[in-house]
Parts: sequence; structure tokens; C-alpha cells
Amino acid sequence: MTSARDRILSRLKSAPRRTMPERPDWAAPRYGEGRLTQFRAMLEAAHAQVTEVARAEWPSLLRLILAQKGVTRVLFAPATETGRQLAAAWANGDAPQLVASQLVAPQLVAYDRPMEEIKEVLVHEVQAAVTTARSGIAQTGSLVLWPTADEPRLMSLLPPIHVVLVDKARIVDSLADTMAAEAWSGGMPTNAVLVSGPSKTADIEQTLAYGVHGPKELIVLVIGDDAP
Repeated sequence: MTSARDRILSRLKSAPRRTMPERPDWAAPRYGEGRLTQFRAMLEAAHAQVTEVARAEWPSLLRLILAQKGVTRVLFAPATETGRQLAAAWANGDAPQLVASQLVAPQLVAYDRPMEEIKEVLVHEVQAAVTTARSGIAQTGSLVLWPTADEPRLMSLLPPIHVVLVDKARIVDSLADTMAAEAWSGGMPTNAVLVSGPSKTADIEQTLAYGVHGPKELIVLVIGDDAP
């Protein structure tokens, strides 16, 4: 007697072979001089705040933005170049615009200890965190993050406000361009993250809510050599 397994295999073997369809022609979109405009429009459509700023001015601008939001404690990665620039700039005390407007300058909190030792600060005290994007994708308005030991994934996950710096020169047209330019096929981290706006989710009634599973706000600073 033929078993059920044999009958199934026999039917599979006798089934007519199908020709796989050819891969459709596809080309990555090209935005040319409108790349930054596209990148910004897509992020702002997802409720992110996007600001262009000169390379030398971003620390003071960030301090003002966060002070206006009432942020008092900011998580940063002291071992990264971004962290070193931020710490050096903020060590000079209150910026003139903060003094004039009577705003309280936020204080930096270093992520320089194991998570177990800083957990209470991460969960209950820090209101914002600053990280750096590896690149930006204009087509979808996405930021590419590659978390490291110096700048862990939790920095972009726990604080209510996530600040991301992205170099204007590293904004490309599409994910395909990012993967090719950075040779992803030759090696990737264990955790590559694409951020396209604040955390959001929807219930069965399709009511959209922000900040349920992560940051409620996303602030993107596009860093260029000159002010816009």
C-alpha cells in the first residue's frame, strides 16, 4: 500500500514545471538636487522635526531646541566623535540665547556604564538621547543606524525624545544606493536599524498613537558645511 508521503511526493514530481517570470526592470529613484527636499518631506510627513544646521553650530542649536522643550537631562555617547563634540561645546555653560530667554540648559548624562548600572537613569530620568545616523535615505525619509558598544540601541529606544544627527553628504536616494555605497554585502552589524519617524502603533480601530513602544518625538539635525 502506498503511503500518504509517497503519494504527496509523487504528485509533486509529476506536476508540470513552471517557468519563473523574469525579474521586472527596476531602477532606484533619482532626486538630484531635490534629494534633501524629498528626505525632509518624508520625515516631516511621519511627524519628525527636521532642521538643517552648519557643522559648527549644531551643539548650540540642539541645546536651544531641547531647552525649549523643557528637557533637563540628555543621554549621549562620550566615546563617539559626536559625543566628544557635544560635551566640549556644552562645557562652556549657558548659551546667550538661553540666558536671554531664561531657559534652563539641559545637562548631559554619559552612557559609559553597563546597562544594569544605569537602568534607573535610562528609564526614569533621561528625557532625550543623541545618536548619529550612518546615512539617510531620501526615498523613504529613513535614517540608517548601526548601534555599537559605544552607542547602544537602547539610546534610540528608551528616551521620549530621540535626536539623530545625519551628515547632509551621506543622504542618498534609496536603500539600494545605501547598501551599494557602504558595501553591506561585505559585512553588516548584528543590528541595523532604519528609523523613519517617532515610534507609532495603531489599534484595531486604526487609531494611530505615538510613543507607545519608543520615542514620542524624533528630531533630525541635517549637518552641512554651511548654514542653510
